[in-house]
Amino acid sequence: MTGRFGIDDVRPQVSGRTLPSKAVVGEVVPVSALVWREGHDAVAATLVLTAPNAEQYSIHMQQEVYRPDYVHAVFVPDTEGMWRFRVDAWSDVMSTWRNAVSKKLAAGQTEAELANDIAHGIELFERAAAQTPEGDREALENVARTLADASLPLQSRIEPGLGDEVLEILDEYPLREQVTRGPVCDIHVERRDALVNSWYELFPRSTGGVDSEGEPVHGTWATTAQALDRVAAMGFDTVYFPPVHPIGEVNRKGRNNSLTPEASDVGSPWAVGSEAGGHDAFHPELGGETEFLEMMEHARELGLEIALDFALQAAPDHPWAREHPEFFTVLADGTIAYAENPPKKYQDIYPINFDNDPQGVYAEIYRVIMYWVDLGVTTFRVDNPHTKPVDFWHWLIAEVRETNPEVIFLAEAFTRPPRMFGLSKIGFSQSYTHFTWKTSKDELEDFATMLVDVADVSRPNLFVNTPDILHESLQTGGKAVFAIRATLAATLSPLWGVYSGYELYEHEPVAPGSEEYLDSEKYQLRPRDFAAALERGESLEPYITLLNQLRRENPALQQLRQLHFHKVYNEQILAYSKVDAVTGNAILVVVNLDPFATQEGMVHIDAEAIGLNPGESFKVDDLITGETYTWSTDNYVRLTPEANVAHIFRLPDVGASISERLAFRVIGDHDYRP
Repeated sequence: MTGRFGIDDVRPQVSGRTLPSKAVVGEVVPVSALVWREGHDAVAATLVLTAPNAEQYSIHMQQEVYRPDYVHAVFVPDTEGMWRFRVDAWSDVMSTWRNAVSKKLAAGQTEAELANDIAHGIELFERAAAQTPEGDREALENVARTLADASLPLQSRIEPGLGDEVLEILDEYPLREQVTRGPVCDIHVERRDALVNSWYELFPRSTGGVDSEGEPVHGTWATTAQALDRVAAMGFDTVYFPPVHPIGEVNRKGRNNSLTPEASDVGSPWAVGSEAGGHDAFHPELGGETEFLEMMEHARELGLEIALDFALQAAPDHPWAREHPEFFTVLADGTIAYAENPPKKYQDIYPINFDNDPQGVYAEIYRVIMYWVDLGVTTFRVDNPHTKPVDFWHWLIAEVRETNPEVIFLAEAFTRPPRMFGLSKIGFSQSYTHFTWKTSKDELEDFATMLVDVADVSRPNLFVNTPDILHESLQTGGKAVFAIRATLAATLSPLWGVYSGYELYEHEPVAPGSEEYLDSEKYQLRPRDFAAALERGESLEPYITLLNQLRRENPALQQLRQLHFHKVYNEQILAYSKVDAVTGNAILVVVNLDPFATQEGMVHIDAEAIGLNPGESFKVDDLITGETYTWSTDNYVRLTPEANVAHIFRLPDVGASISERLAFRVIGDHDYRP
């Protein structure tokens, strides 16, 4: 954009400002722009923010060190809703004056030669004083009087106008001329759980334990409530349930995805619907609405949020198949097409056709999701959203948030980046990622750097495993790899997730080369004796609990945008730091990526990235072992799979050094003004 001044490359903005970028309450949000003008006079910029309540704030933007003509600032939204911002460029006449007189004094110019500069300076400081609040006004008036005092030596007349006190006042209350307004950009601010959250996935139907003969018993909402106690003790925030609806009888799958089920087989929860009801019904053996609400109340008492699966597909005996065949694709022979992903076939599932009767489909799906929202469900994990029209999701999410802005949507979209990030752009709060397939040092660094680059658009939820994904590394890496992957997921992103059984090191695939679990819980009940495994010392629960504790205690681990990789002279060791600009909290993570062997090497610290001076010595506290070390630029590490796979170091708080470098301000602080 060009006006009197050029204002280009304004960030964050999404799809040419047609969609809002993302943030949450309490998140440090960076804003930058390329601002330029003709000639040699100084140009400056102001970040102008409009809160959802229409209050307006201004922040003086700083010149970037490494990118000439770029300016930046950060802000921290304190309320949910749609925030708006623009970057205004303006002629910084004070900086132009200070620069000119400083150079002329250094060149030895006389008072007579500087007469016009002095007169101009008097006029500028008088104007600046007139617009400055009373508490700071006097300092600027004194500068004007001193400039006008011809009895003083030249240096003494000019120096007060160049002093630090005056510069601070002018930074806060700048004298702006020839203001050019930049484009208005939107930022949708959600509740903090959309960015900072630990997820745990469990199947309610597997919580019933076993009978006297050792046979699995179908769980209920009461047994599910009991299972939540252990999850809460591990420090998780959200518990995600796969579909809890009646399961189709027609073409039901048996154990290990068999096409010939036994009479006792329970089927896949994703084959939603039977004679007992559809997407707005409960599986009869779990219990009804009353029992569900009792379980929800227990979850709230534990500080847990319940997330439900939103799987838009139907079993052949779903009520929709009988009452609304137009919701599906009817083939030439009159049958309804089941789902296929060649060569895979899903005979127990009918995909929805969104084109035959869009008005009817949209209205019915909205009715269903609002049923659950009205029951108090405010988080949904959406199954395969990339196989449904993007304009449908844009409409549905906006419609739900019109009355319930607190609702969070997680996209289960293991797909190509344009689709994945496209879904994030149109409203999904979080997204699954390809983290499970990133195992080498280069892959992890590239992957995590990409996540930071798209933080304005997408929030990555790093699940270490899912019922569908048992990566080869977990199959073959032994217990150490489970700790390694948990460390990476819990510290690289403020969002991470675990599917039940991970803490027991479950790793058997159904067949060589497959990522499906043997005896997959998708097709059968899988009661687990977590307490016995913990007692035997064969559980990762204590380490997972520690990871969640460290995430709660260290704001740096709650940041997505602040991530910096440090050099390690060993391709099996990864080191990275995260910093929170609000508190100054700083964390350094060093991970051994090799689950089979001890790895050692030198970690080279980029001191400036963590707010320290190059070569400076500092203390690091290992939050896993409790030990303290003195570190400097280059430091030796040794990590063993048998004992410790990682260091999680708390660094000295960086305090104001990071805050000042980022031009940091907090909403509500006196540094903001309308």
